[in-house]
Amino acid sequence: MKRVIRFSNSLMERWLPDPFLFVVILTLVVFALGIGLTGSTPVEMVAFWGEGFWALLAFSMQMVLVLVTGFVLASSPIFKKGLGSLASVAKSPGSAIIWVTLISLAASWINWGFGLVIGALFAKELAKRVQGVDYRLLIASAYSGFLIWHAGFSGSTPLSIATEGHPLVDTIGIIPTSETIFAGYNLIIILALIVILPLLNRLMMPAKEDTVTVDPAVLEEDEVAVSIAEPLTPAEKLENSWILSMVIGVLGIAFLAYYFVQNGFALNLDLVNFLFLFLGILFHGTPRRYLNAVQNAVKGAGGIIIQFPFYAGIMGMMTASGLTLMMSDMFVSISTDVTFPLFAFLSAGIVNFFVPSGGGQWAVQGPIMMDAAIALDASTAKVAMAVAWGDAWTNMIQPFWALPALAIAGLKAKDIMGFCLIVLFVSGIVIGLGLVLI
Repeated sequence: MKRVIRFSNSLMERWLPDPFLFVVILTLVVFALGIGLTGSTPVEMVAFWGEGFWALLAFSMQMVLVLVTGFVLASSPIFKKGLGSLASVAKSPGSAIIWVTLISLAASWINWGFGLVIGALFAKELAKRVQGVDYRLLIASAYSGFLIWHAGFSGSTPLSIATEGHPLVDTIGIIPTSETIFAGYNLIIILALIVILPLLNRLMMPAKEDTVTVDPAVLEEDEVAVSIAEPLTPAEKLENSWILSMVIGVLGIAFLAYYFVQNGFALNLDLVNFLFLFLGILFHGTPRRYLNAVQNAVKGAGGIIIQFPFYAGIMGMMTASGLTLMMSDMFVSISTDVTFPLFAFLSAGIVNFFVPSGGGQWAVQGPIMMDAAIALDASTAKVAMAVAWGDAWTNMIQPFWALPALAIAGLKAKDIMGFCLIVLFVSGIVIGLGLVLI
């Protein structure tokens, strides 16, 4: 295993470019494929790209807030103490790897945005307390928990098809979550991954000479002193008023309580960001301390701001040129009612490289897969979950979703992708077997 990990890490470190270069290269590849395979002209492909370029602006802002609000919350004294207490359970590098994987899996199953941030923050806290743990593997283990998000409470595909009036209701009707998220095959796959992933990550611990550690002092956020010298100006008094923070913080928490009473515990990305934002305001105590923390947090958001529009452009080219339809039809043509969930899973994994958005991918690929499932007399619920699993599966080596975690950790994609590549292969076998045999 150590030789395999050494090779995988060396491969990624040598050949995987920075995520920005990755998305630029991916843009050019899709541009060429659209011309070569679909008959679209260069002018048409440029139009498809430009027209789709800003389609993810709202989502990009949500992801920036995931990073910023999560980072700010983690830098508050109360939250740091809580994470520290949780991290104190780990007494060795091996237990730290297992612990962070389990926490990330649980958090991602509850909500993908919550899991993405909490996993990385908890990994940093473990790195401060556990000597000799490989920091790259620690962050990769935290990110590996993200694998199960689309099969959990925030899975966009199963939640969409369980909602009245969803876009495919005339084709497949309403499919309740009892047939998707809480179906036996799905729960067995999740349980298998909960057992296998922590052990796999533990087995991937590099040899001592290959271990990359980090100085705990480097991970400590800069504490910015707030001047309270008298006399304070009226503006300074407001900036350092704990009363203002408490009032606005309580107002935010009151809304969350109202929402949960009215709608049940139904988390979405906006609610996670809302929760993180107002807890951060409360936990930092004063507006000035909160704003100082925000200034530190936004330094890591550059990758998200710049790269997400490029992925939106790729989505535009994939959809408008017919590339997504072509890829999906290729797998449909070789499928039977038994094998179709497996091929739907593989197809979705490939499409996810180019359309790394669960909701966006389902909007493009869902109609094709559901029509094919009906034609093949396959289970539409299972095929929908196969698409969901495929979307989540290749996130392990698609830098798109790793950007917030990498920004929090202060690492580059190539630092963790060698480990994630192994997770991809092992989890692909587990999920594929689950979809075919159960």
